[in-house]
Amino acid sequence: MSERIRVGTLQVDAALYALVRDEIAPGTGLEPERIWRGLDRLVNQLEPAHRALLEKRDQFQSQLDQWYRQRGSESIDPQDYSQFLREIGYVEAEADGVEVCTENVDSEVAQIAGPQLVVPVDNARYCLNAANARWGSLYDALY
Repeated sequence: MSERIRVGTLQVDAALYALVRDEIAPGTGLEPERIWRGLDRLVNQLEPAHRALLEKRDQFQSQLDQWYRQRGSESIDPQDYSQFLREIGYVEAEADGVEVCTENVDSEVAQIAGPQLVVPVDNARYCLNAANARWGSLYDALY
């Protein structure tokens, strides 16, 4: 297991701690300890809502598992399934009058259709797959 550094109530991986201290914070005008204190405060502030969401996810999963077990191998009627998902609150009714608009979006993202992926940057294979999914083969782009 990697070394951890205690910062408030957080346990931060030593490599991440060093990255923030040595490469991210310098030049921002923020002291690394201030960054960690802010993150600690934010994590503690959001934890109750996070736990509640995890509990709700577990409830949904339990209800879904039970629904499938009751049906066994019988075919699923999409109408019934959709109704069930609405009844348990997994799918909510569409809201009226909702309008979404974006501003200050990079033109490449706004105008070129393609998947928008979020991947962990510490896994090169995931990053390469995400780039390839968005822009096609990086290898081909180089040549």
